[in-house]
Amino acid sequence: MNTNFYTFTNQKTLIEDFSKTIIDKLEKAIEKKGEAVLLVSGGNTPKPLFEKLRTFDISWNKVKIGLVDERWLDGKHEDSNAKLVKEYLLKDKASKALFIPLYQENLDPLKSIDICSTLVKNKLFPCDVLILGMGDDFHTASLFPNNEKLKDGIDLNNEKYCVSMTPSTAKLTRMSLTLSSILKADNIYLHIQGKNKKEVYEKALKENDFLLSPISAVLKNEKKQIEVYYNE
Repeated sequence: MNTNFYTFTNQKTLIEDFSKTIIDKLEKAIEKKGEAVLLVSGGNTPKPLFEKLRTFDISWNKVKIGLVDERWLDGKHEDSNAKLVKEYLLKDKASKALFIPLYQENLDPLKSIDICSTLVKNKLFPCDVLILGMGDDFHTASLFPNNEKLKDGIDLNNEKYCVSMTPSTAKLTRMSLTLSSILKADNIYLHIQGKNKKEVYEKALKENDFLLSPISAVLKNEKKQIEVYYNE
């Protein structure tokens, strides 16, 4: 197990520290190779983080932003992660960043796996910063437990960058990065908040059946260190 767990007493302190860490990684990447890539997750937890990140004065025109996963919906749909990112992150100074969506208009998600994999591989990797979330059901990205497509999603020998699945515990078909592609990112973070999520996290550290707990496959990987940011 290769994780660092950072505990903060409140959300504001976490956001201050976490945002500075992310910006530092992006700036170093820009300095080193002329551009940086940030991959983010959806949900309510990252909204305050997005709002803070967009206030930093960095070379956002040299930053590419993408998604760890997406519901297979048009980017204008209320439930799409693309819409969330546009409303909370791609504003103010960060409006100059280039956003690269996963959703492919008028295409079936199952038939778009190769298209999305090629897109992610060529446009969003190497990835400098990748931020994951975690559900109460132990899913991360859109790698959901007890799903027939999960084996492909967490197979480290699967060279595809994306997998599509329809979870039994949530609505809508999704496109998600695979575990193998997630672990290719240079810096991987898990952002969680609330005592309930900490309990889920602690259970995940003890779970060895990754088909029941996909987040465990991330936390227990032997390739990359996972930095966990948590506040109650």
